[in-house]
Order: sequence, then structure tokens, then C-alpha cells
Amino acid sequence: MISEVAVSQAESPKVREDAAVAQPIRRRLPDERKALTHHFSVGGQEGYLTVGLYEDGVPGEIFITMSKEGSTVSGLMDCMATAVSLALQYGVPLKVLCAKFSHTRFEPSGFTGNPEIGYAKSLMDYMFRWIALRFLPKETLPSEKDDMTAEVSPVKLHEAGEPAT
Repeated sequence: MISEVAVSQAESPKVREDAAVAQPIRRRLPDERKALTHHFSVGGQEGYLTVGLYEDGVPGEIFITMSKEGSTVSGLMDCMATAVSLALQYGVPLKVLCAKFSHTRFEPSGFTGNPEIGYAKSLMDYMFRWIALRFLPKETLPSEKDDMTAEVSPVKLHEAGEPAT
């Protein structure tokens, strides 16, 4: 339940003025762009991952097409792809997304047939490990021992050479 104090503060013009925050800027992709499409299979679930690229080769959007259209998994993958695409366009570093979603564990999981990945603990695990292998330098690839739930502070981003957005 929201307290009356919080509601009155949010409605107060003074609080709104004091809380002036810079608006995020969305870097949209051009109407015509290059993309890379990858077929995958995780535990019998097949699909295609398409990564749309900016002119400089940096990923700016993803599309996930599952072989079983209309399924719950397909709907969730569509929503996840939209959220990740928006995050990329608003400046969330690819390295942060890969660290958060690589090595997540839920069904479906299984062998992939991809010698670079082998066994995937989930569809998200496979997709973000594949994206990391294709678009991140080897020394920055997420590992299983990375803390997937820790917040990434601006200090950590600065130390990693990423802009703090």
C-alpha cells in the first residue's frame, strides 16, 4: 500500500522540480540495416535468433522466432526480445545483459548441438552466451561464477571501460 506521504510528495510541484532527471535517449536503428540470423536448438526447442546491427556492427535489436508459434514460450521470447532491444537502444551495455542472462537455469534446457556452447541451462542461457561469443571480446565473456543477481554499479562499469548510463 502506498503511503499518503509518498502520494503527496509525488504530486507536489516542488518535488517534481527537484527530481528533474535527464530523459533517456533512444538510439534507433536505421530503416535498412544488416542482421545476423542464427538457428538454435535447446532441449528439443528450436528457433531462430536474429540480431539487428547498427552501422558500426554493434547489436541494436534482437528477434526470437520459436518453431512452435502461438506457444507460451514463443510469446515470452517475443516479449523478452522487445525488452532487450529497447535496453540496447537506450544504452544498456551488451556486456551487462549477457552477464545477467547467461547461465540462468530453467526449462527447457539441454544439449544444443553447438560445439561452442554444448549444454544450455535455458533458452536465455543459450541466446546470451551465443550473443556474447559473437559480439564481445573473449576476455569479457560472462562465466558461470559471475554474480548474475548483483547490481552493476557505475564504478564497476567504469572499471570495465563501459560508459555509465
